[in-house]
Formats: sequence, C-alpha cells, structure tokens
Amino acid sequence: MSFTETTRNSWFSRLKSGLVGLVIGPLLVFGMIWLLSWNEGRSVQTYRALSEGAGLVVSVASGTVDPANEGKLVHVSGSVTPQGTPEDPILGIAAQGAAGLSRRVDMYQWIEDSKSETKKTLGGGEETVTTYSYSKAWRSGRVDSSDFKQPGEHQNPDMPIEGERFLVENAALGAFTIDGKAVADIAKDKAMPLTADQVSRISAALGTGRSGRLEGTTVYVSGNRQSPSIGDLRVSFTREDISEASFVGAQKERRVTGYRASNGRELFLSAAGLVDAPTLFDAAQSENTLITWVIRAAGLLGMFIGFILMLSILGIIADVIPFIGSIVGFGTSVVAGVLTLILGPLVIAIAWIAYRPVLAVAIITAGALLAAGLIYLRRGKTSTAQPAQTPTFGRR
Repeated sequence: MSFTETTRNSWFSRLKSGLVGLVIGPLLVFGMIWLLSWNEGRSVQTYRALSEGAGLVVSVASGTVDPANEGKLVHVSGSVTPQGTPEDPILGIAAQGAAGLSRRVDMYQWIEDSKSETKKTLGGGEETVTTYSYSKAWRSGRVDSSDFKQPGEHQNPDMPIEGERFLVENAALGAFTIDGKAVADIAKDKAMPLTADQVSRISAALGTGRSGRLEGTTVYVSGNRQSPSIGDLRVSFTREDISEASFVGAQKERRVTGYRASNGRELFLSAAGLVDAPTLFDAAQSENTLITWVIRAAGLLGMFIGFILMLSILGIIADVIPFIGSIVGFGTSVVAGVLTLILGPLVIAIAWIAYRPVLAVAIITAGALLAAGLIYLRRGKTSTAQPAQTPTFGRR
C-alpha cells in the first residue's frame, strides 16, 4: 500500500534556503566549537575528580557503620536487599524481592515509511519524487498518524496505557542504605512470568473489551493473536534483580551517596557483584574516555554540517547548469571537510592548553625537540656526504 508525490522547488526558493544556511551554518559551527571546548574541560575535570577519589577512598565492611568515616569517600560491597516491593499500581503486578519492575506495552499500529529521490532540473530547480508506503507493526509508543501523508486511511488509536518503570525507594547493603534507583540501574533484567489471574486482571484494567491471552511471558490483548488488528496490545513485565553490589560514595550517616570532589565533580560509582575500588575507578576512567571521544566525533560532525550549510549557496548558484552544480557541490563538501579537520583539532588543542597546560607544553616541547633532532641528523648526513670528484683533462 503506497502512493507517490512529486514536489518541485524553483531555483529562487532553493536560493532562499541557501541564504538561511548562511545564517544557521555559522551558528552551528560556533556551537560545535563551544561543545568541543566544554567536552575537553569536562573530561579533564572528571579525570581529576576520579584520580583524587582513587587516592582518598576507604574500603569499609558492610556490616557496621563507623562514625569516624562520616563524610569520607568509602567503598562498600556486599549482599543487597531491596526495601519494599516494586508494584504497578494500575495493572496490580508486583515483583517480590526485586529492586525494580518495568512494564512494556506495545500496540499494533500503522507505520509510514518514505523514500525520496531528488533530481536537478535545468535552471537550478529540483524535482523530488517521494514514495510513501504503509505497513502494520508492533510499536512500544504510539505513532502519531496525524502526521501521515494519508492520515484518514491510516489512523492509530490512543494507547490506554504505556510502558513505565517502578522502583523501590531504598535498598540495604549490610548496615548501609543505598538509593533504590542506583541499585536497580545495575540489576539484571529478567522476564517475569504471569499467572492466569494476573492476565485476567490486566485485561480488565486495560478496558479495551478484548480478552487477554498469555504466550510465554507476554499477554496479547487481541481478538485474534494470529491476525492482530490495529489497536491490539501486548503487555509484558521485566523484573530487576540483584544479589550483590559494590558502591563508592560519601558516607552520610547510614547512606552512601554522591561525594563532592575538590573541583566540584560528584563521584558515585556502582557495579553489580563484589568489585574492589581500583576496578571501579578504572572502569569509570574508561567510561570517561569513551564519552570524550563520542562527543568529539559528534562535535566534528556538527561542525562539518555547519560548514556544508555555509557553503551550500555556492552549489545552488552553480545549479543553474546541473552538471556544474554537482561539481561545485562536491568541491564545497571537500572544503567543508578540510575546514573541519583544521578547525576541530585546533579547538581541541587550544582547550588542552587551557585545561592541561603542563601536559600540553610537555607534548609541544617533545614534538619540537624531536623535530629539531631530525633536522640536526639530516644536516649531519648532508655535511658528511662527500661530492664525487670530477676528473680533469689538459695541461697543468
């Protein structure tokens, strides 16, 4: 089930878009400069806070709370016991002994997919042919069918209920108390089996008029499971269980919570199982490095897009002759890439000098000394090389 739509943009309308790009492009580039600078600062501050914490942390037994450690950065490991029971108040499902309970609700609904093909026309215009196709699929959130190109024939009803997560407020780790969300976040997810009574309760609570049928750990609220209709639902639950855990944080009375480092960064590390403090800090440093590189990549990509927007007007102007416009468009992409590769690393380098002056100066000095050494060796080889003597003929 599909239909095709053809749209045309004149050269003047495209020129207006290019002028908009001249405004948005520089803003995006400056935004990425800020992002890259901020990221280097965030990375350094996090690294320093973790390094500070690794030198201050005190490993304590979980069985008792020592008042002498009040306010200190402590590492504690042991058995975890959730306090309370996570429960879905709407569907009446509870997970005894779990730290968390997640409800997933999928609805069978219309999905719109589109594919576009754009061709340049003589005179600088563009012709875009877009094909819209419709299919039915299970989705966890309602797809807004009012945005479809053909909404009248493909309407999705409202979902009577959506997915949600329910957590215990606290958990006990020996004599210590840990925030329930912090414990649930490192717990292991496990599909929760349901009983016939619970299936009936879920069907009644949804109020769709359709009966529920249990298949595995999923309840299908549908008139015909093999041939679902638009608006049919399927509901499942996942419990979050954990038996042992390790945490690093500030000891405040009986609670282990975030610790404020000297640079203002908050430290709170966690892992499932019995994990020592050095391993927790090493994992946190690795995570910090990964986040740094991800943000760097995102910043460089955003900068490239900004330069593309700034230069796009040149390709639009040249599109009066499509062949010439394609060449110019390729050239502007190359220029945008070169500018990104120059400006991006330069911003990162300047941020390094600002946030890590000692290390930056050391690297620059080492590079300068290496370059000087190579030049010296090169000159030495040149001076020691003797030119071949040319024989002479004639009288002396």
